[in-house]
Amino acid sequence: MCHSTDSRPPAPPIQGEVTSQEQIELTAADGNRFLAYRAEPAEPNGRSVVILPDVRGLHPFYKDLAVRFAEAGFRTIAIDYFGRTAGLGDRGDDFDYMAHVRQLNSDHVRADARAATEALDGPVFTVGFCMGGAHSWRQAAEGNGLAGGIGFYGALQAIEEPQTGPGAPILLLRGGADTVSTPEDFDAFTAALDRVGTEHETHVYEGAPHSFFDRSYGEWAEACQDAWRRILSFTERHA
Repeated sequence: MCHSTDSRPPAPPIQGEVTSQEQIELTAADGNRFLAYRAEPAEPNGRSVVILPDVRGLHPFYKDLAVRFAEAGFRTIAIDYFGRTAGLGDRGDDFDYMAHVRQLNSDHVRADARAATEALDGPVFTVGFCMGGAHSWRQAAEGNGLAGGIGFYGALQAIEEPQTGPGAPILLLRGGADTVSTPEDFDAFTAALDRVGTEHETHVYEGAPHSFFDRSYGEWAEACQDAWRRILSFTERHA
């Protein structure tokens, strides 16, 4: 688990108005019906984001995060992973997510992310966290019609190294004290990106733990703001 019920996503550097936010249902190409959360900015910046959550799926943290991205000007959809095995229920604290994570595979994530991408306009980026961070990088490495893929503290054991490319550009954001994926894991992954010609950039926040992108971590407030600045710069450059 990455973000607890008490976790809150940090605010972007500039906060605009959000015109709407709502829970929706989407349907993937394989027929899977799944929950998602959509937030629309009052002043769109011309870019869109698909949020890939951690192992808990569409946890309240990611609904709040969709609103934060809309405040930054992005049309945003956060998706749930578990429509195939858990139906359309909420993913609260009592949700037994690991029973469903074990049944999830990259094809499922790809199909669901594609459905969300097709529901958005303009250049679309994936932004993921923990397991979702790794899947965000994989989605971008494969191309999948994305402008780029951003991931926080990705759990690299959830994906395979890319074998073909080049894919869309990738931004890797990780904590120096994170133990979910080791520096050696990241070295191997970025070496694989180099072999297939996929553009990537990495920033390590020294001493930061797994899941540092959380407003309740006061000591990592500057790291959170720096991460926002890097996201805004990356998406602007690659839109």
